Amino acid sequence: MKAKDRKTLALIFNRPVSGNIKWSRIESLFKALGADISEREGSRIGVKLFNEIRVFHRPHPSPNTDKGAVASKRMVICAVN
Repeated sequence: MKAKDRKTLALIFNRPVSGNIKWSRIESLFKALGADISEREGSRIGVKLFNEIRVFHRPHPSPNTDKGAVASKRMVICAVN
């Protein structure tokens, strides 16, 4: 895993939850963890990670992920480990 992905992982698990993590960094982290990412309808993507599929909405127009979405990514990463 690249240093940038480790930093993103640390930001996801920081308290208080960060509200300014760029979505591209979260997507890169998913890929580094071995996820298969597929395009879905609209701004949605499917993430298959450790035989579990979740659907997420890419943030727009801002590239930053809000606090609630960051917390949901934390739950996904914890659930699969």
